[in-house]
Amino acid sequence: MPSLVSLEEVEPHVYLLMLKRPEAANALSIRLLDDLAEKAEEIKRRPEIRVVLITGEGNKAFCAGADLKERSTMSDDEVIQTVRKIGDTIRLVEEIPVPTIGLLNGVAFGGGLELALACDLRIMSTSAKVGLTETSLAIIPGAGGTQRLTKLIGLGKAKAMIYSAKAVEADRAHKLGLVEYIHEPQFLMQEAKDFASTIARNGPVAIRQAKKAINEGFDAKLEDGLKIERACYEKTIPTSDRIEGLQAFKEKRKPEYKGE
Repeated sequence: MPSLVSLEEVEPHVYLLMLKRPEAANALSIRLLDDLAEKAEEIKRRPEIRVVLITGEGNKAFCAGADLKERSTMSDDEVIQTVRKIGDTIRLVEEIPVPTIGLLNGVAFGGGLELALACDLRIMSTSAKVGLTETSLAIIPGAGGTQRLTKLIGLGKAKAMIYSAKAVEADRAHKLGLVEYIHEPQFLMQEAKDFASTIARNGPVAIRQAKKAINEGFDAKLEDGLKIERACYEKTIPTSDRIEGLQAFKEKRKPEYKGE
């Protein structure tokens, strides 16, 4: 049975992870979640992967969230277990050690937006909409939405989105700080590839350590955060890439980093 999540190189060291259920708006079925978790673990094992773009197949949906048809047949306990599985899988994506960029090519509702929130950055099509719509179904975001959205855009704005369950268009999402960049649909993929390639050309060890320092220091006291930063910085010093960066600067050429 073919995987519902693909992973392929689209630029040097830039990989595209794609949810492949366009007929169901790339909804998070149990099988898709298993395939997504498997791909997240694979990415962690492959040092040649330096940046990951995450998107959904087609041009209508990034991910419409949980598979509600599948959920309608579940018992209360099964629903709770499935929501926990969604949260655990999204956490695996969040723990990918290289930069991840959510490429919001279409709607991202509920668990779909929660998946995007677990990415480091988000690039959105001007034709897309996003929202945590769970309260309209008499539930709440249960896979990290109440926590990650609040940290990203602030308490009041997150409450407004979650309480109202209203979808947000691209311009508004950008103004809220929910997404970092917006592009017209026809330019979205190429702009994302170009941006990812810019990251991938930088020192791979440095990028991983920068992500670690930022993420681990985010909720820490400044003093503790500075210690985390110092420890991450020290990891870059004995690398051959650091020497290559200095040599390339001296020789006025582009460095060729190997992640070593």
